[in-house]
Amino acid sequence: MAVAQTTEFDIVIAGAGMVGASLACLLGDTSLRIALIDRLPLTPASDSLEQLSSDKFDPRVSAISQASQQLFRDIGVWDGIAAKRVCNYQAMEVWDAEGTGSISFSATQIREPELGSIVENSIITTMLHNRIAQLENVTAISPFSIESFETIADEWGSCVQLNAGEGQSIRAGLVVAADGANSKLRQLAHFECREWDYEQHALVTTVRTEREHLNTARQRFLETGPLAFLPLRVAQNDDDQHFCSIVWSMLPEQAERMLALSEAEFNTELSAALEFKLGEIQWSDKRFVLPLRQRHAIDYVKDNIVLVGDAAHTIHPLAGQGVNLGLLDVRALAEELTGGIQAGRSIADSVVLARYQRRRKGNNLSMMWLMEGFKRLFAQQDLGIRWLRNMGMNAADKMTPIKNQMVRKAMGLDN
Repeated sequence: MAVAQTTEFDIVIAGAGMVGASLACLLGDTSLRIALIDRLPLTPASDSLEQLSSDKFDPRVSAISQASQQLFRDIGVWDGIAAKRVCNYQAMEVWDAEGTGSISFSATQIREPELGSIVENSIITTMLHNRIAQLENVTAISPFSIESFETIADEWGSCVQLNAGEGQSIRAGLVVAADGANSKLRQLAHFECREWDYEQHALVTTVRTEREHLNTARQRFLETGPLAFLPLRVAQNDDDQHFCSIVWSMLPEQAERMLALSEAEFNTELSAALEFKLGEIQWSDKRFVLPLRQRHAIDYVKDNIVLVGDAAHTIHPLAGQGVNLGLLDVRALAEELTGGIQAGRSIADSVVLARYQRRRKGNNLSMMWLMEGFKRLFAQQDLGIRWLRNMGMNAADKMTPIKNQMVRKAMGLDN
């Protein structure tokens, strides 16, 4: 990783999370001068994961698809991630709380070793930051909190200047906003978005269950929202299968009540909510609550600024596809940028950036509408709709070719 000595770069990536850091790594073998900035200090390049313990997990986890795994392999970090702790899940069970409808997915049915991998976000970001420390053309600048920006044009073209406090500023021909759902850069650049509040909060925590999870992800659709149990692994050399990360979508007032419960009271309610599929919840960690909103930028590109990941789109977490969509974004953007440079185009060429938007916008929108459709379908409590919903789930479970196509799409294998 280069030492910050200049304020001028070819590309500035705003946001050093999984999406932004992955883009920096993908462009790490080019001649481009890249700055990776973040409002928070980056994870130290030294291995900060030695504190991993059998009873302490990052509450933020991601269901990493096979397409995302391949991206991490390509940039040289997957082996390091897998050497820490990754739970590869081979099956998924989904069922309706209001009836008998259910559908299951299996890796063996599509002749794959697993459907995906559950990984703590902190493990991924640390490995990415360690990789960035090895890249000579990537300069990490943090903390750098963007306060304003301006476009500067001359006879040679235009660039964007990002301004932080105390006179700190950097310039680049292209700025990539990877700074999350509440992107400051997206707001400053006045990207128009369509968004709506789900009127739900997601409660997340880690639990220990009485029964083993058997490397299976489980999701139950409740009247108030989906409840997901994602299997965790204590360590790569430890076969303890009793820990899960949960994401429980519920009404805001329910979330407030859940936060106020004692651990024992919460464990009892959670056990019942999953119909004791994994027995009793024996232990639960600190609970966190996040508001849920869906948002999609009408355009991903405006002049010299381009949006990726949650800065461009956010979806309901019920399918765990958020970070995977973001990683597909950066894969497409990196390919278009390198292809454009090889063709002699400028770093912020409008044709190149338009290609990126065309490749990703339709795919992201289709996934967003699919998730919205699922949410609305399972929110319906009309008796007739519930009957049709359950019949439909049971019928889909028997349609193996269609079911397999659905799961391959979710895994990123058919994008």
